[in-house]
Amino acid sequence: MSNLRFQVVEEAFKKQAKEVIAPSERPSEYFGKYVFNREKMYRYLPADVYTKLIDVIDNGARLDRSIADAVATGMKQWAQEMGATHYTHWFQPLTEGTAEKHDAFIEHDGKGGMVENFSGKLLVQQEPDASSFPNGGIRNTFEARGYSAWDPTSPVFIIDDTLCIPTIFIAYTGEALDYKAPLLRSLHAIDKAAVDVCQYFYDDVHKVRVNLGWEQEYFLVDEGLYSARPDLMLTGRTLMGHESAKNQQMDDHYFGTIPDRVQAFMKDLEIQALELAIPCKTRHNEVAPNQFELAPIYEECNLAVDHNMLLMSLMKRVARNHGFRVLLHEKPFDGINGSGKHNNWSLTANNDVLLHAPGKTPEENLRFVTFIVETLMGVYKHNGLLKASIMSATNAHRLGGNEAPPAIISSFLGKQLTELLDHIELSDKDDLFILKGKQGMEIDIPQIPDLIIDNTDRNRTSPFAFTGNRFEFRAPGSTANCASAMIALNSAVAEALESFKQRVDQKISEYSKNSDNSDTSAKYRAILDVLRDDIKTCKPIRFDGNGYSDAWVVEAAKRGLDVEKSCPVIIEHYLDPESIQMFESTKVMNRKELEARNEVKWETYVKTVQIEARVMGDLSMNHIIPVATHYQSQLIKNVQGMKDVFSAERAERLSTRNMKLIEEIAERTERIERLVEELTEARRVANQIADIHQRAITYHDTVCPKMEDIRYEADKLEMIVEDGLWTLPKYRELLFIR
Repeated sequence: MSNLRFQVVEEAFKKQAKEVIAPSERPSEYFGKYVFNREKMYRYLPADVYTKLIDVIDNGARLDRSIADAVATGMKQWAQEMGATHYTHWFQPLTEGTAEKHDAFIEHDGKGGMVENFSGKLLVQQEPDASSFPNGGIRNTFEARGYSAWDPTSPVFIIDDTLCIPTIFIAYTGEALDYKAPLLRSLHAIDKAAVDVCQYFYDDVHKVRVNLGWEQEYFLVDEGLYSARPDLMLTGRTLMGHESAKNQQMDDHYFGTIPDRVQAFMKDLEIQALELAIPCKTRHNEVAPNQFELAPIYEECNLAVDHNMLLMSLMKRVARNHGFRVLLHEKPFDGINGSGKHNNWSLTANNDVLLHAPGKTPEENLRFVTFIVETLMGVYKHNGLLKASIMSATNAHRLGGNEAPPAIISSFLGKQLTELLDHIELSDKDDLFILKGKQGMEIDIPQIPDLIIDNTDRNRTSPFAFTGNRFEFRAPGSTANCASAMIALNSAVAEALESFKQRVDQKISEYSKNSDNSDTSAKYRAILDVLRDDIKTCKPIRFDGNGYSDAWVVEAAKRGLDVEKSCPVIIEHYLDPESIQMFESTKVMNRKELEARNEVKWETYVKTVQIEARVMGDLSMNHIIPVATHYQSQLIKNVQGMKDVFSAERAERLSTRNMKLIEEIAERTERIERLVEELTEARRVANQIADIHQRAITYHDTVCPKMEDIRYEADKLEMIVEDGLWTLPKYRELLFIR
């Protein structure tokens, strides 16, 4: 036992960077190599089929099933030329992961042999077992039928020997059982609502696209050390472990030199990601030791979500080839920064006008303010729902920990935009306005050129910060499917835009009756009047100060913002009357789907904490206590030996420290045994509660505190017990790659 941990640590530190053989081409030449993109569609599909399919992708035309066979034939030809032998419908069930069932391109030929086949029917639709995935009671075990249906707006791709077809996943009765279906509905809702509002400013707008740029944070640990930590293997985080004497306090890891082994992993990952058309752009060290970040160029929201899910799967596989394990848990290590997945969100009209960016004319700036204010209206009205969309048992450990935004949704706008909204609110004039663009800053160093300063600073404590031409939703966790936050945000903003349009049209009608008003002046007057009302209404969501301060919690509560911290209680916001009304009015989800999703969320919370509690009990009784009592026995033998060697008086004096350690170990192991019994009893009581909502609340209120108490005692023992006896790799070993 004394050599086990050191052997594991030594082997882990001997790992060398794996040599990565980069393709000889430039990235632009192998980008999308394994994706059936437009260039391949054009090559492998008949011209008329290609035209119809592009119309579906670009303009939302309904898919004509008559072209499915031709598309399937072209896909199969390309896939087989790339070495694929199987195909699968690739979907995103409510597990936070992805699902796939592989089938071969073979059928009986009727002559005793086989023939490769892939029909349009197989491309468009399949039937996964809908009762075997989380469904919140929508499907019973004996009601297994569900459907996966092809999403042509997200290109198919090849992983190893399998053609992967992105699909939605719905129940036999039509309810969504995944993330993609409601995401697509929310994208349609905001497209329609935003196009209608854009008509006030641009006559030719026919499409508004949602852009998403995610930033994926993650930790790397050596595979050998990972395997020696049952808590990391089974829960994704360390349930116990005393903080390292050196962690992130020197601020020397952020943007530091990337270790060679990590650089090799990143390079390998980027090559494979680019081949799958994931546009990786940025990589760097994050704040905590062994923490890193990868970010792509922003993409259309649906595609960006698919790429993030694909990347999380890919990075786990690539990491193992380099002797690492990727930790995507939001808080794998206590006492240092956790990992998030910042979602940079914006709207683009006709693929060329960023609706959240200032313009060059007063009319364009009125458009800019309109979309800023109505976004804030959606966030304000549904701030509790947005918090629920990013809340989980794992992300709850990260939020508000002086490293991530607090669990209170607010929006930072910066000085210039704040002053502009205040001016509009208080002004009684209907004059339009010009915004200041980026300003120059002269640096008093001759060799350094003038800097261009953005019109807004950044607030790291803001969950929903405006950053110049987009909003950065910083609260989503690193393990999350981005779709969860995007569904809530898109739907909330779509509802706000619809309300804005209705009220403006009503005022335009009123003002147009006055012969002194032209159609244009009536329109701008109506827009400004509605904006003034909305600026006043959503003002409580605007906060430019320190989100970590205790004073903000008090102030936020006074403003009517949700300040709840209990994960199971926060999730209740999905079933608020205003949430149900919003989702149903935008046709994103109905009450039955929302109730089912909440049941899944509460059940996932219970199971997550339940697994952690069981692992903690096992570690306590089979690792911590045996190791501590073994060391205690050695101390007792030492004390007894001193009595045999020294006089009674001197032996007592020399063994004073050991006696204190013996007593402390006895007290702490006794407390751990008692706490483990209490933890087991708390789980037993909670498990008897039939209502999953109340069971989740009970787990939060009774089981989680016991785990914290056990951790405190175990971490104290780690600092007492002889280092050579401690079996679990320590933070100082886990956090520093060599």
